[in-house]
Amino acid sequence: MSSASKARIAVVLTVLAAMPATAVLASDEMLRVSMNHARVLKLDRPVSKVIIGNSKVADATVADARTIVLTGRSFGTTNLVLLDAQGNAIVDERVIVSIDEGNTVRVFRQTARTVLSCTPNCEEHSPNESASAGTSASQ
Repeated sequence: MSSASKARIAVVLTVLAAMPATAVLASDEMLRVSMNHARVLKLDRPVSKVIIGNSKVADATVADARTIVLTGRSFGTTNLVLLDAQGNAIVDERVIVSIDEGNTVRVFRQTARTVLSCTPNCEEHSPNESASAGTSASQ
């Protein structure tokens, strides 16, 4: 290994060591939910207040004092904050809402792309959605 490669590795390790653990693990701490699907969150203590940053992206419903149902409304990211009776944060997480890739078909016409959600009938989901890898339709 060259001295330049060793120096780069040392710099990366130094930067990672200086970062707080939450920054290093941030990608693992996101709540993921598919659009038009619900996810049940079980809490270790009762929730008093539910806050969603952008209710157009996701919605949270209190099923009971320790159970929250998080529903994806549209593409995007937002955040979810759950507070207990004393105002302490029980949960403070980013929420990512995406489409269920297993039930989509992409139609390519030259530079235009249409995404169809097929659950069970195919309907146009989002014209010219930003691409993920691949050039063939999936279903």
